[in-house]
Amino acid sequence: MVYLLETVVTNNTAQSFLPIGLQLIFAGGLIITLVIVTHLLGPKRKTKDKLENFASGIESHGDARQPMAIKYFLTAILFVLFDVEVIFFYPYAVNFKELGWSGFYAVLMFVGFFLCGFTYIIKKGALKWED
Repeated sequence: MVYLLETVVTNNTAQSFLPIGLQLIFAGGLIITLVIVTHLLGPKRKTKDKLENFASGIESHGDARQPMAIKYFLTAILFVLFDVEVIFFYPYAVNFKELGWSGFYAVLMFVGFFLCGFTYIIKKGALKWED
């Protein structure tokens, strides 16, 4: 039995990587073929209307390079940060019986770090919109 496990682990020959190589070659060939075919079969007429920017049918006006408040970006980054932290609760919720008290203490520590970060953000005024 030990001999079988050793042969499976050490079987890293070029032949074992052949399916991956074939898949990469096929994917690359498909991409190149589709790019060439769409370039050859696609429309060639370039009119003023086709070269104009399209924004959901709304007429564009002004410059797109206007300064924007950093609060929007900060709120988006904080949302992603806290959203990802909440995702880490899922493995604990699935395995909470198997993890026992040590898992409970680990999640409690995680929540503590989470709340420390949240209180830091509140004290810094990152979520206040009035300036």
